[in-house]
Amino acid sequence: MTTARPISHRGSRSKAIAALVLLALGVVTAVLATLESFPTHIVAAVLLFVAFLLALDAVINRGLRRILELTSAVVLAAATIVLLLGTIELAADLATIAFWGVGIWLARGAFAAGSKLSPAPPPAAAVMFWNPKSGDGKALAAGLADEARARGIKPIELCRDDDLEQLVLAEIDAGADALAAAGGDGTQAIVAAIAAEHDLPFACIPAGTRNHFALDLGVDRDDLVGSLDAFTNGGEKRVDLGEVNGQVFVNNVSLGLYAEAVQHEDYRGAKLRTLLDMAPEVAGPEGRGLELEWAGDGDQSSEDAVAILISNNRYRVGRLLSSGTRPSIEDGLLGVTVFETATPGAADGLLRRPWREWTTPDIELNAPGPVAAGIDGEATMLDAPIRFRIRPLALRVRIANQHPGVSPSAALPDKLLELPAALWAAARASD
Repeated sequence: MTTARPISHRGSRSKAIAALVLLALGVVTAVLATLESFPTHIVAAVLLFVAFLLALDAVINRGLRRILELTSAVVLAAATIVLLLGTIELAADLATIAFWGVGIWLARGAFAAGSKLSPAPPPAAAVMFWNPKSGDGKALAAGLADEARARGIKPIELCRDDDLEQLVLAEIDAGADALAAAGGDGTQAIVAAIAAEHDLPFACIPAGTRNHFALDLGVDRDDLVGSLDAFTNGGEKRVDLGEVNGQVFVNNVSLGLYAEAVQHEDYRGAKLRTLLDMAPEVAGPEGRGLELEWAGDGDQSSEDAVAILISNNRYRVGRLLSSGTRPSIEDGLLGVTVFETATPGAADGLLRRPWREWTTPDIELNAPGPVAAGIDGEATMLDAPIRFRIRPLALRVRIANQHPGVSPSAALPDKLLELPAALWAAARASD
């Protein structure tokens, strides 16, 4: 059985040194500006913090209260700008932002990594299922079908009413020995599930809009055509799959605010507006809550939860570097993240992190009735009890050798406080 290979660090020592210098300069300019303008910077920070809290509260309210809170937030933000405008401290603030912004960008390059994939022979009868409408038609624009044929891969175009599962099974019956999916993550999940069931190699072709699965696999999302080389010069590794009530997912299942929003027919055309419209119903003062309960790790109900995200391996949530990515899809654990509103009257309500997270190989959620869910971004309803489990190393993945083959956050430190020490270690290492 093919197993995951160790991560090889491909970071740049020069980028680590430059990142350290710029981040240090950012700290120096921030401290000097604060000392020079005391207490102006403190007042400005307080004004921005209050503006942020008002804007956040406005999201979960409606009508006049939302208008007043948003107006107040804008006024406070404008007052902050006026307070700093025309002062030398503003130039120092802009310099601090620039130093930190470029420093963080360089830090990502300093921790670049690659996966040592197992050698794998090219398949004899690979088949690619591609959706010409995914990602605003990027597969069609790139001539993906012709590029696949040139590599000996049979392309099958998906039409509106096609049963993708039946199409894939028919190709396997006809002798297909490798499968590829070029479309959104929902399409990826269907083809990947069948590939895992038949122990066939699978290639993720990033032809969707966001391509989260491709990103965390280490497929270069900007090299759509090159990803086809997974079946000509690629290596192989095994990754996990998630499962909810028997259905496979490659990224995550969301319950709560986002899941409620994707049920609405207006969501595709107006995502932000739909989310803002739904927020008061789920997280507002009169919100109905999620009415979900679970047992096991993090043994609590969802009384204060506005959303629950259960993912195929753990996401980096709220991190400064590569937030929203998974360092690995090979850990054999589900990631559980519960986003909560502040408990009324709680002394630490403003300072407490608004989510809890843990990992577990399985979890069961109970509810009084069907629950709205988004499975890899696709709207559905799930009957309770909702059972989640991980399928460890279930999928054989092929990745082109010119692609990283590992998540962009694989080698990143998990905590911000660990970043300086990690950069120092990278700066002392040899290229």
